[in-house]
Amino acid sequence: MSDATPASRPAPAAAGTTNPPPKQISRPAVAVLGVGQLALLTLVVVASLRSLPAMATYGLGSVMLYLIPAIVFLVPTALVAAELATGWKGGVYVWVREALGNRWGFTAVWLQWIQNVVWFPTQLAFIAGALAFVFVDPSLSSSGFFTAVVIIVFYWGATLVTLRGGNLFAKLGSWGGILGTLLPAVLLIVFGAIWVFSGERSQVSLAPSALIPPFTGLASIVLIVSNVLAYAGMEVNAVHVNQMKDPGKGYPRSVFLAAVLILLVFVLPTLAISVAVPSKELGLTNGIMLAFGVYFDHWGVGWATAVVSALIAAGALASVITWVAGPSKGVLAAAETGLLPPALQKRNKAGIQSGILMLQGTIVTVLAAIFIIVPNVSAAFVALIDMAAALYLIMYMLMFASAIVLRRKEPNVHRAYRVTALPFVAGVGFVACLAAFLLAFIPPDGFTAFPPALYPWIVGVVIVVLGAPPLLFYALRRPGWDRRPADGSLLSDAHPEA
Repeated sequence: MSDATPASRPAPAAAGTTNPPPKQISRPAVAVLGVGQLALLTLVVVASLRSLPAMATYGLGSVMLYLIPAIVFLVPTALVAAELATGWKGGVYVWVREALGNRWGFTAVWLQWIQNVVWFPTQLAFIAGALAFVFVDPSLSSSGFFTAVVIIVFYWGATLVTLRGGNLFAKLGSWGGILGTLLPAVLLIVFGAIWVFSGERSQVSLAPSALIPPFTGLASIVLIVSNVLAYAGMEVNAVHVNQMKDPGKGYPRSVFLAAVLILLVFVLPTLAISVAVPSKELGLTNGIMLAFGVYFDHWGVGWATAVVSALIAAGALASVITWVAGPSKGVLAAAETGLLPPALQKRNKAGIQSGILMLQGTIVTVLAAIFIIVPNVSAAFVALIDMAAALYLIMYMLMFASAIVLRRKEPNVHRAYRVTALPFVAGVGFVACLAAFLLAFIPPDGFTAFPPALYPWIVGVVIVVLGAPPLLFYALRRPGWDRRPADGSLLSDAHPEA
């Protein structure tokens, strides 16, 4: 009982006596995040070097291709997710479930998970490209077999570590983000500036007119879809809005600052790559290492390329290890309410969701085969990015729609942060996601791995095969699948580490 209730108050003191000072109740300290701290935390979570080579082919025009998705997707996602996170705990599953029902809540968390499964091969392919330079044999970065082997070996290695449980790699993600992402990004910015201001020849035009990217049809801007995916993840960080003193004022400022920092980390290193490496030589998995190779070779320290490539590979691997178990926890929470068969609810002795992780690993292994089947590694990379983006964009559309529905359906639920003009902000985000989703069916300019007429069908089949299972599981669910105890709690409550 609280000390504020009458029953817990001390009896009046007798005349002539003094009461002892009231006992101070110790409460756990909650770290308060400032505007700058939350912005930096968001930068580490969202920023990635993986998408830079794709945009470097556009030179100065990449600035616009980064800026537009930031305005119409990054900012709306951050703001809307903050309102939802401060009103309902439990992430996208709970947000969508409360607005649109359990079927669509399950679909949303499944899509959040499955897009991450598709993302693993793209991130690991990026690692393979970096390792090729570490092994001082850049030609390996164009080998589909080498890329597939790296994906399978590193992914299953990360999975085995995850299945052991514990927090062995709790700090690896943050250090990996600093050493493998921010440090290489800063180096690229410095090298690019020295290159340009020392009068070295730029491989792209730096005239102001080059800010407008060339338009040769829809295919020429399809890579903007990968930019949308590059900004994904803001909804995960929105939960920290509860740690701010004044979320109403501080959070929008933090979002603005984070957006500026993220743009700088994306735009400036992209330009540093484009000025040094001819666009025809850029590969999507090895473009960053090629740029470092040009800079270090020019200054006579070519050996440093392998060192930086190792850092980049370590940073990318840290992000994979961090995310192997994360998204599957949301699927498990939904599964234990009876939405997935018992085989997919299986846990090991450490309480880790081994059933879902085995399914996850099987899908990653199958997707890795694409790099062997498709001769061009960069083409396979683009195809997987489009597939992942399309799946994730459906989840975001459900999230934006849910925010609008909940504002009308549950107006009295307390939210520490409320979005000004929510229908407009969420509407902009929804339309941006829909446009990017439609663009995912158009083959990028220069994509030759599949016939243009076949490309949209392949993307469509992948979306159906990976996106339809939650609807099927929901329709086929059985009472025996519900493993909750009689009190309605989840098994995951007994395994907080899972």
